[in-house]
Amino acid sequence: MIIVGQALISENIIEKKFVCNVSKCLGKCCVEGDRGAPLEESEIDEIEKNIEKIKPFMDNEGLKLLSKNGFFEIDPSDNEYVTTCRTNGACVFAVFENNIAFCAIEKSFENYESDFIKPISCHLYPIRVSKYGDFINFNFNEWDICKSACTNGNTLNIQLFKFLKNSLIRKMGEEWYNELEAVADEWIKSKI
Repeated sequence: MIIVGQALISENIIEKKFVCNVSKCLGKCCVEGDRGAPLEESEIDEIEKNIEKIKPFMDNEGLKLLSKNGFFEIDPSDNEYVTTCRTNGACVFAVFENNIAFCAIEKSFENYESDFIKPISCHLYPIRVSKYGDFINFNFNEWDICKSACTNGNTLNIQLFKFLKNSLIRKMGEEWYNELEAVADEWIKSKI
């Protein structure tokens, strides 16, 4: 692990090459997994504030689930807030175009309807964030659905942390990201 400010960064976030390739993975990170997307408490308020602007971008199945169960629940394994999921595992906000899953929250934002882009856990994916004492722990969640993104990142020669620059800045701030970039450059040089 590499320390940058109050964050512990897994080395593979610096070393791995990664660029999402939804035409290959079909947005499966919005569909597969053992629970919904983690939500920060403040994000629940943001989604509630914007829900009427998000609904027009949701599909009928998502709207029915939203009406019945709401958009979040508490995961009993760790008492964390997560998005509600359909019986097939898809997030309540997943919408499908040509069999590719997209996010209704993000679509609303991209269409200048909502002022909330999407949960930070989704924005940072495939990085997963957890608390470790006083530190924020950043790990690469590596699984089969992202193989095409790793191949794409290798082809384009873009490191994971650079691909996720905007979301890392959103989470930790620009000054922190600049420090991460400097540390990463030194880390890569030491490996050559």
